[in-house]
Amino acid sequence: MAENSETETKQDVHIQWGVKIPMRDGVLLNATVYVPKDQQAPRPTIFSFTPYIAQSDHDDGYKLAQYGYPYLAVDVRGRGNSDGEFEPFFPDPADGHDVVEWIAKQPYCNGKIGMRGISYVGFTQWATVRGSPAHLATIVPSAPCWVGLDYPFRFNVFFSFAASWLTSTWGKTSQTMLTLDVRMWLERYLRFFESGLPYKDLLKYFGINSKPFEEWLGHPHQSEHWDRANPTPEQFAKLTMPVLSLTGIYDGDQPGTLEFHRHHLKHAGDKAEHYLVIGPWDHPGVWRPQADMLGLKLGPDSVVDMGKLHREWYKWTMEDGPKPEFLKKKVAHYVMDADKWRYADTIEEVTARVENFYLQSNGNPSDVFHSGTMGSKPPESSQADHYVYDPRDLSRPRREVANVISRLDRKLPPGGLTDQDLVAGENELLYYHTAPFEKDTEVTGFFRLTAWLSIDQPDTDFSASISDISDDGVSVNLASTHLRARYREGLRVEKLIETKEPLRYEFDRFFFVSRRIGRGHRLRLVIGANHTVHWQKNYNSGKPNAEETMKDARTVTVKLFHDAKYPSALSVPIGRPEE
Repeated sequence: MAENSETETKQDVHIQWGVKIPMRDGVLLNATVYVPKDQQAPRPTIFSFTPYIAQSDHDDGYKLAQYGYPYLAVDVRGRGNSDGEFEPFFPDPADGHDVVEWIAKQPYCNGKIGMRGISYVGFTQWATVRGSPAHLATIVPSAPCWVGLDYPFRFNVFFSFAASWLTSTWGKTSQTMLTLDVRMWLERYLRFFESGLPYKDLLKYFGINSKPFEEWLGHPHQSEHWDRANPTPEQFAKLTMPVLSLTGIYDGDQPGTLEFHRHHLKHAGDKAEHYLVIGPWDHPGVWRPQADMLGLKLGPDSVVDMGKLHREWYKWTMEDGPKPEFLKKKVAHYVMDADKWRYADTIEEVTARVENFYLQSNGNPSDVFHSGTMGSKPPESSQADHYVYDPRDLSRPRREVANVISRLDRKLPPGGLTDQDLVAGENELLYYHTAPFEKDTEVTGFFRLTAWLSIDQPDTDFSASISDISDDGVSVNLASTHLRARYREGLRVEKLIETKEPLRYEFDRFFFVSRRIGRGHRLRLVIGANHTVHWQKNYNSGKPNAEETMKDARTVTVKLFHDAKYPSALSVPIGRPEE
């Protein structure tokens, strides 16, 4: 990242622990305050609002204060040394407002307040926007979840991760070591699968009593219940303060980051001063970029100095300093393999055109070596492909867990992007390949899959993933998504399937991708059952998903049609040529 022309000078820091901030209902929140020791006049002040205990922000808070910004690490209600009971999401807007307005009255603050933080601490920034505090001057949300879209479920399918997350935020103290034990949690998830118990018993099975989890299960899809955590359209429309959103191509909260971005631009229009950066990062990499990411080696420009970018942003937005040189336009994205940053005024502009690749096959493509194809035209007539998903067959999730544990034993990342150990899906997957690309091609934007599918049960969960396959067989995962059949008509509409006739399913929630596909490479599409220990299991019965047990399990046969009447196709976004 280019250096700013101004030299930054470090200062000594005064730290004050146990500062109490009163909320409107009398609850006292705890803050650790970092103030430049030689501060002579009130300054713009930064704070984070975290459920992960204030000490987790010590390094960043101390550094910001060294560079002249008073900083507060504030425990949310019910966490750390804050009073009250922790309830995820819903108290944060009012509490965030009260924290901002309290800080504005402190002698070290000049009335301009910024925020920062990643994941849930990214969400609390948008929650504070919902609270409409007068003195909030800017936010820098990194990988925030949009409540009801990508957390606590993604596209209406709950994470198994909910168990470990609620463990990590249970009570007042930190459970970091317990939460980070990947092997233990994977083995526990598998044992829960093998138990055949309903998803509503997930936390009880692990010995956790959680009121939030019980409440979540009572609202299993997008609804007004979840809407009350996020800013309203009217609040987005009035939001004119500058926003810097940061996410990664492999960031699990990319959907949330982009949803906030879309809503802000949709409702505020030209008044939205919103910058978006999408880097070659996973979730933690958005905060601490690394050149080695999930088994891939990236170029040096991928490692952005996030601390410096934050400081330059605050100087620009709250002190009339120069605009950060890195932010050349409103949207910045990194093109993987080409190892370069590209810029555009809007996220839509990064895609020059969309090419459709139509699915077809000669025989059922249930083997990666006997796959179907994707071509420029749909076949006039073609036999439907099919796969069978039996929820009682646990061979695939068992193999999944064994594979990850093997990687951990070999000191490899648990979710390596080049991992093909699970490419065999028994009878649960279908495979399709394009022809080799005739020239290097930049794929940038969002894939979309239109699939004509029939099922012989009232519900099931589908998955779809896309990979770049090199001419020597190396695979790199590009993007994936899933879809629950009962939400075929929208995430707010629950409707079981009552026909065995083919229906059109739109897989339109793939993650943003930007990668140069090399000459001779192919794209691989894999469609099948979303049968993994990482997600809530669908037993295909049509009952409420959280209540289904192994006894309710029904084997489903899924047929995929691809002919002139039912043209299933993968839409591929082609990036713009460089200017």
